[in-house]
Amino acid sequence: MAHIPPFKPQDVPVHSVDSHLPAPLPTHLEPQALRERFASQHVWTPEVRKEAKFVEREPTHASVLIPLVKRERLHVLLTLRPVHMNSHSGQIAFPGGKADPEDKDAIATALREAREEVGLEPQFVEVIGTMPIYTTGSGFIVTPVVALVEPTFELRPNAAEVADVFEVPLDFLMNPAHHRHHVIDLDGVTRRWLSMPFKDGSAERFIWGATAGMLRNFYRFVLD
Repeated sequence: MAHIPPFKPQDVPVHSVDSHLPAPLPTHLEPQALRERFASQHVWTPEVRKEAKFVEREPTHASVLIPLVKRERLHVLLTLRPVHMNSHSGQIAFPGGKADPEDKDAIATALREAREEVGLEPQFVEVIGTMPIYTTGSGFIVTPVVALVEPTFELRPNAAEVADVFEVPLDFLMNPAHHRHHVIDLDGVTRRWLSMPFKDGSAERFIWGATAGMLRNFYRFVLD
């Protein structure tokens, strides 16, 4: 089985930063604007669809919820995975996971996983659309499900699956001046990824990999 040698993504030098790209207008990041964007079914091109493979195993279908919390400005709810997890341990992720046979569709998977992982109940969630499939290097075929979330929810994180839950302003993540590119050779394969580090009080939230890739696609969706 192929594998990635141990390394800290935070230590990989920054190859470039996309400060030259435009940021979406604030009005384009408002709830009704995003509802209309999905409803219009406009044509756009995802930038990141498939990562370089680093695990040889059967592909697994999965979904994640991209929860946009309706505060004064939208915030993205994210989780920190515990270090003991079998895949993507210690990384920042959206709530989500593998599809179960009883799940009706990708949306049902995302809603179930969000409830199981962080206790986000469906009555607080308004699904507004889905993004193109994103295939991770670990073999997950992921459908991102985008939803607006009422801020009156009360979370109940599952300690077995979630080490922490936090929020990042959507406009920060949609500003390409915060999108950093990294390149490194691992096991003879050139790997490229994005990072979007966010200063959360005294801590740095190092958002990278698949999570950053899906956020980059959302940036393209909003902007194109």
